[in-house]
Formats: sequence, C-alpha cells, structure tokens
Amino acid sequence: MGSNSRRPARQLRIIGGAWRGRKFRFPPDNAVRPTPDRVRETLFNWLMGRVEGARALDLFAGSGALGIEALSRGAAHVTFVENDPRVARSLESVLATLDAQHAEVRCTDALRFLAGPAHPCDLVFLDPPFDSDLAARAAIALEAGGWLADGALIYLELPAREPLPVLPARWRLLKSGRAGDVGYHLATTARGVPEE
Repeated sequence: MGSNSRRPARQLRIIGGAWRGRKFRFPPDNAVRPTPDRVRETLFNWLMGRVEGARALDLFAGSGALGIEALSRGAAHVTFVENDPRVARSLESVLATLDAQHAEVRCTDALRFLAGPAHPCDLVFLDPPFDSDLAARAAIALEAGGWLADGALIYLELPAREPLPVLPARWRLLKSGRAGDVGYHLATTARGVPEE
C-alpha cells in the first residue's frame, strides 16, 4: 500500500528570462496541474513587453509556474495565493532556492484573499481547479475588490470543453487558444481594445 508522501516530486522548467532553463520540483499532488510548457510559451509571447516591472497576482498558484515565469522575466512583484499548506510550503522553498526577492506566498483561500485589502495588479493569473465555478467567482471578486490596475491583463485557464464564464462588463477578451484539454484566454480592462 503506497503513500502519497512517497511519490516523487514532479519537475518543471522555466522557459524564459533570467532563470531560463532552471528546473524546480513541486508536490506530486494530483490537484496541482501546472500550465503546460507550450501554453506558458504562448502566454508569455502574448505578454511580451508587459511583464517587466509589472505587479502580478498568481491566484490558485499550485506549482507557481506562471508567477515564477513572470518573476524570471522581470516582474516587479508577484503574490502567490495557494490554499494547500503543503503546496504553499513547497512554493516558498522553490522561491528561496531561486533567491526570488520580490515574491510573497499567501497560504489562504483565493476568494477570502480577494475579500481583503486590495493592491491593484497589472497582471493576474487565474488558473483555478478544473470542474469548479471559481473562475467566474474570482473574476467578479477581482473586479469588485479593486484588484485590477487600469489596463490590467488577466489570464484565464479552463477546461477546453467549457466556455468562458461571463466576464465583468469592462473586461475585453484579447486572445484565446487551446492545447489538448486546456483552454486559455487573455483579457484586459483597457478601454477601446478590439477583440481578436
């Protein structure tokens, strides 16, 4: 009879920026579903020129792959929000190994976090557990709570088979893609941006 604690950690590779090529481990928990390399590469191509100096929020952080990639590419600060204490500790360990100076891990429920005092962000990674309604609820909380700077970019990752939830009225969808079972989307709060 095997124990989950004996399962080997899984590994991810940072695909760009100062830590390009560095690898890091994350817990083998099946609930931790990192954004695939191909999707991360596409996303950060979309974000070209918008990451350096940005204040970012990685909700439902899990492995932290998206926020770590942003830090590697020059984000000014990333707050990682992760509900599972073991996963949050693992993420803190990875950030310490990378000597990430401008990062904070908050071990709490994402919606509870968004109900607290807001610090407007330029970039939000919204990658909730699949088969949940958390994308729609978090989008509403981000908008209502004042978490989004003018012209903020919001990345959403959902099961490819599911349509995007209804987004807040001022959000505009910029781009969408699909890779296997993963659907991924980029939205903005900027006014007058045409949909593509």
